[in-house]
Amino acid sequence: MSHAWVNSVMPHLVLTAGLMVLLLVVAFRRSHALAMTSTFLILVVAGALIPHSLAAGSEEAFGLIRVDGYGQFFSGLFLLAAIVTVLISFRYLDQRASSCEEFYMLILTATLGAMVMAVASHFATLILGLEILSISLYAMICYPQEGRLPLEAATKYLVLSGVASTTMLFGMALIYAASGSLSFSALGQPVDNQSENYYWLGQGMLIVGLAFKLSLVPFHMWTPDVYQGAPAPVTGFIATVSKGAVFAALLRYAVMSDVLSNASIALGISIIAVGSMIVGNLLALLEKNIKRILAFSSIAHVGYLLIALLVVAALDDPEIARETMMVYLAGYFLMTLAAFGVISALSISASDQDTEQLADYRGLFWSHPVLAAVLTSAVLSLAGIPLTMGFIAKFYLFAAGVQGALWVLLWALVIGSAIGIYYYLRIVFTMTQSESTDGSVRANAIPVETIVTVGVLGAAVILFGVYPTPLIELVRGLIGAFGA
Repeated sequence: MSHAWVNSVMPHLVLTAGLMVLLLVVAFRRSHALAMTSTFLILVVAGALIPHSLAAGSEEAFGLIRVDGYGQFFSGLFLLAAIVTVLISFRYLDQRASSCEEFYMLILTATLGAMVMAVASHFATLILGLEILSISLYAMICYPQEGRLPLEAATKYLVLSGVASTTMLFGMALIYAASGSLSFSALGQPVDNQSENYYWLGQGMLIVGLAFKLSLVPFHMWTPDVYQGAPAPVTGFIATVSKGAVFAALLRYAVMSDVLSNASIALGISIIAVGSMIVGNLLALLEKNIKRILAFSSIAHVGYLLIALLVVAALDDPEIARETMMVYLAGYFLMTLAAFGVISALSISASDQDTEQLADYRGLFWSHPVLAAVLTSAVLSLAGIPLTMGFIAKFYLFAAGVQGALWVLLWALVIGSAIGIYYYLRIVFTMTQSESTDGSVRANAIPVETIVTVGVLGAAVILFGVYPTPLIELVRGLIGAFGA
């Protein structure tokens, strides 16, 4: 184990050590403020070490992980999302439970699992990171509430996530039986027809399991119920970190294993992508619950992202796919966290259920103009309106699809985006209507730190939409220097 390798995984080591320290801190003194502050500092220190890790260059360890610019970029995104979740969860949880310290341990554990997935180059580390992330989310979804909706959401996520993991493990076993390897880069072509059948059946099962985790159509059934039942800060974490980690691992696997060279696999993913883009947007039209609207919206956005994945098969140069996915997910993280940050802020004083009905947002521009402005920037960005980060992200997808001649997927992207404009603008229109007089919880004061957190996210959505050059140069620099 070289000194350079230790430097490259330093953020992971710091996060692991920080989790152990937090366990000891909570064991000796139970304090919500202390646990939140400790978690915040641990995440900030781990994030601050990423530039130091990048200086160590690309490193591989035991054939299990590959720490490079691609993985470090996603690790930084996951740490950023965790920091935002910690900041908006403090006041939210303070109103709902007397003991919240375990929640911050779960956030650190889930973030660590996501970071492991981002650097995984072997099935063992892929499934290890995935289960560390998933098991933490089971508890976070129903924490700290004991009502019917959170428990129902956690149960559905547990059962369906378990089915997905089992399907993936069975697929990995078939791939190993046919190829004799579990490393992404060492998956050789089967030597006989029987082994070839096992190999591609295993690849298909692996893709299906990942589609469950990404809530792609037709494996999306759990998504709206889980988004609605989970606490608002946790929903934002699931929508960003959970899906971002799976996509980071999936793109690395597709590039290293060349699985998309099989026409049937590529066709199957294309059909799933088109279905997710269209069905996700159509189902969102029927909803009046903003969390469920964002759930179906996330299904559509994951379908959009599959264009970047399929570009790997269409073009000889996978760098276009890497750059597209990194830029798109950076924008998706910002606008999704901003949207759920506003929902969390308005739900702080709600004792039993989040402020999630669309009618609850009537007149928000007049009662809380800053929060309304942030939510407006977030949903317009999700719609892909110019001068927002979402427009830049969709432009990247469109350009990549044109280079790969993925015309059917591009038409689905255009149609899905056109449908999505309606329900996104419906949210904005509701906020501009006359303020309701039904005793809405938003009449209460919102903590300053929460407003500042969501305000920064909203400003970033607009800033990177107007001037995306720093983000694009960062992504290109990481890809050019380290590869994926």
